[in-house]
Order: sequence, then C-alpha cells, then structure tokens
Amino acid sequence: NEDNGRFLLLAALIAAYLSAGATVFSALESPSEAAAQLRWNRTLHNFSRIFNISLPELRAFLRSYEAAMAAGIRVDALRPRWDFPGAFYFVGTVVSTIGFGMTTPATVAGKVFLIVYGLFGCAGTILFFNLFLERIISLLAFIMKACHERQLRRSGLLPPNFRRGPAMPGVGSLVGWKPSVYHVMLILGIFAITLSCCASAMYTAVEGWNYVDSLYYCFVTFSTIGFGDLVSSQNAAYQNQGLYRFGNFIFILMGVCCIYSLFNVISIVIKQVLNWVLKKFECRCCPKCHKSSTRLGRRNAITPGARLRRHNISMDADGQYDSDTEGRRLSGEMISMRELTASNKVSLAILQKQLSETANGYPRNVCVNTRQNGFSAGVGALAIMNNRLAETSDSR
Repeated sequence: NEDNGRFLLLAALIAAYLSAGATVFSALESPSEAAAQLRWNRTLHNFSRIFNISLPELRAFLRSYEAAMAAGIRVDALRPRWDFPGAFYFVGTVVSTIGFGMTTPATVAGKVFLIVYGLFGCAGTILFFNLFLERIISLLAFIMKACHERQLRRSGLLPPNFRRGPAMPGVGSLVGWKPSVYHVMLILGIFAITLSCCASAMYTAVEGWNYVDSLYYCFVTFSTIGFGDLVSSQNAAYQNQGLYRFGNFIFILMGVCCIYSLFNVISIVIKQVLNWVLKKFECRCCPKCHKSSTRLGRRNAITPGARLRRHNISMDADGQYDSDTEGRRLSGEMISMRELTASNKVSLAILQKQLSETANGYPRNVCVNTRQNGFSAGVGALAIMNNRLAETSDSR
C-alpha cells in the first residue's frame, strides 16, 4: 500500500544518499589519510634510527600514550574531567545524545549508573525538545499572524479597530489566510544559521579555532552528531571562564533545540516529496491498481502543485458528516477526517492547519474515537509533535 511504498522509497533514497556520501568522503579524505600514514611511518623509522630505539619498544610506548589519551591524560594542562563542572558537561552531552566521547566512565559502578541515568535522561530531554518545538511553532504562528494583520491594515483591507479572537465574522481575508510551513522552515533555518554564526565567533575568539572549524563544531554539536574531534571548554583556564561556560551552555542548548525543530519540519516536507514521487509512479495499466490510485488521489494531503490545481474548489469549513465513510469534511486544506482519525499521520496539510488555528486563536479540541487505542497517535520522537499538529476536532 502507500505507507509501505513510502517506507521502501525512503529506504532506497537513504541507501543511495549514504552511498553517495561515502563515495564523496572517500574521494576527499582517503588521499589525505594515505599521505598522513606515509609521513607517520617515515617519522617513526627516522626516530627509531636516530635514537637507536627498536620499533617494537617504540610502538609499545605509543600504545601506552594512546591509552593515556583515552583516559584524559594530556601533555598540556587541561581542566579536570570529573570535577562538578566537568561532570555536568558530561551528563549534558549524555542526555542530549551528543556524546563527544572525550570523557567516559572508567569504573563498573559508573558504567552501570550511566545506563540507568541515560535511559530516563535521554527520554526526558527528547520530550523537552518536542515541547520546545510546540512552543516555537505557536510563537511563529502568532508572529506571522500579527505581521499579516499589520499588512492588511496598511492596505485598508482590515478595520483599524479589529481585535484578534476565536471568531472573525466578516473578515474574509483573515479567515482564508494560513501561515506557510515553508515560511516556518525558513525562519527556523535563518535562526539556526544566525545562532551558529554567533557561537562560532565566540569559539574562534576563545578557543583559538579558525571560523570554519568553529562552524563545523557548531553543526556537529547542535545536530547531536558529536564526533568529539573538537570539544569546547576543555582547557584548564580561560579569560572570564564562568561567563564563557555559561555562554557555551546556552549556545549548545538553544542550538540543539533549534536544529531539532528544524529537522522535524524538514522531515514533513521530505514526506510530501515522497508522496509526490509515489504519485508519479502510480500504475495505471492494471484496473485494480488504477482503482487504488484513484482512491488515493482523493486523499487530501497537500503535495507540490496541489494548491494550483485546487484553488478554484469551494471550501466549507463547517461541514460535518455522520461517519468517516460518508463524504469528506472540507476545510482550507481539504483534509480527510477519516485519514486523520485513522492514521494520524504528520503531513504538510496537518502542519498548515495547526499553524492556521494557532494564529487565529481557535481552541484545540480532542476527538474521541472509540476505535483508537493508546498507540493510535503514534510513538517515537514525532508522536508529541503529531498530537500537537494534527487536527483531531470533529466539532468544526
């Protein structure tokens, strides 16, 4: 069916994306790695010959040095890894799933406690990220609504004494208006870039990295990839150390929240692209497939180009039906009530509907469906956002 087709198509695209990335990185980094290995072998042999040290003894010494590095021992003085600020930095990277790897528990008790601690800590942090996504979407919706009202007042299409409320009779320009999910994605992207640029300027000045390395560190950290090749706030002392640690914490927290929200919004757009690709691949030869594609074509998910094809359709925002199988509830996005209550899938149309309702001040009611169980709204990282964005009200 369509869900399986979307899943398989996404799996194939991800596999192709991984293969392409592996090819590019292999071409870029492999020559540098081979050249570095050649230089290291030459240096090792020269050192062994000049100081009359056998290669096995020298390699044994280097293995001990690698073990010391893994334990956090450095030639230059570094900050203590397990004092309270260092331990707080460690648990922050654990619960946010960044996991730099520069600090790891060495005792058995520490490793066991980390498993229990990370289980609840990671779950709570992911919940925090989802709640942040809810708040930022509501904030952006209200801001875009206010900007739209201001634009209408300037053009004379809105009365000067108009006040925002749940009901807006006679103001057709506001009833038909809805914030665009692409604008939300653009705003989140601009905010993430601005935040990364400001954080990179701080890291360049304090850590001594070049600006490109600082941008690289910001993306790796904010996206929770966390390679650990660059880690901030690791020197023994800094100028204005307390202020820098606080700024580092704020930048990482806001950066992770913003990038997480951006990833979730981008994933909705990616899903719509997959729906569009599946629609292009529909089989029209077999009558059975053609019948199925015709039924799927009536589903009210917004796909690229759908707005141009549907701009002349009459909308009835208050239409109701006695059952999910009779007719279709018409709204500004042509959302199928049966589809929403049955599968509750996150889509571009659902996000636009929630943005519109949040901006217009409509109350969010919950539809009670006896056929649904506790897992019908979905599980996983997108479940909370799904419940927030999906329109489940059957009263309007």
